[in-house]
Amino acid sequence: MTGTSIPLSEAVNGSTLRISGIEVQGVLRRRLLDLGFVVGNVVEVLRRSPLGDPTAFRISNTTIALRREESSLIYGECIGGGES
Repeated sequence: MTGTSIPLSEAVNGSTLRISGIEVQGVLRRRLLDLGFVVGNVVEVLRRSPLGDPTAFRISNTTIALRREESSLIYGECIGGGES
């Protein structure tokens, strides 16, 4: 699976991804960049809420919950982890 970019919304719990692209625009883009969602940074999928939305991500030693609407616009390459 290495080398294939997938939206963060499709990553499984426990997986680690390297951010390869962000398609968010405007104020939300600036906020995500400030929080560490920058191309090249590593993000870990911690867990999904019981209904599947939002999802908690760890990036730059910070836990951040994003809605599916937002996380589907951030792409990453799987570099490890994940549930079977």
